Amino acid sequence: MNEELLRDGLRKRDRAVFDFVFNYYYSGLCTYCLQFIPDKELVEDLVQDFFIRLWIEGPRLQINISLRSYFFSSVKNLCLDVIRHSKVDKKYKNSIFFSSDQKHLSADFYLTEAELNLAIQRSITKLPPRCRQIFQMSRMDNYSNAEIAEKLGISKRTVEIQISNALKILRQELSEFLPLWLLLML
Repeated sequence: MNEELLRDGLRKRDRAVFDFVFNYYYSGLCTYCLQFIPDKELVEDLVQDFFIRLWIEGPRLQINISLRSYFFSSVKNLCLDVIRHSKVDKKYKNSIFFSSDQKHLSADFYLTEAELNLAIQRSITKLPPRCRQIFQMSRMDNYSNAEIAEKLGISKRTVEIQISNALKILRQELSEFLPLWLLLML
């Protein structure tokens, strides 16, 4: 079999040459592709697509190596393209699934966090005025117990007792949120 005649026949779209090349190489190319992709139908489609492109691009073909090498490296590249596309597709599908799941969880989280913050604010307003003032200075304004005692002209021990009382009241008021509150604190 003269390769130059075959190349020339493929460039001229000679049907007899094309049929010969197809029948000669088809099964070997399919078997080779099965090493990369274990799906017989997909492999057959890939090899057929290769031959369709070979027919369409015949006049523009510039094959400088043996037909065998050209055919096998071409279908190998097609297989690698399919594998890469499959990995990208899988990664994309996973990211869509994960991100939609994350968005759902995030919305629930923020909704619950907003409910918790509202409940905390309501509970703080129920504290006795002096207790509320000391608690807010400690927890919201980040003053130390010594700084609060100095600003209000009371003992540090009084500040500690007022904060302890505030926390007891808030624990009772927020008991339905306590498990969530603990989770948010982690």
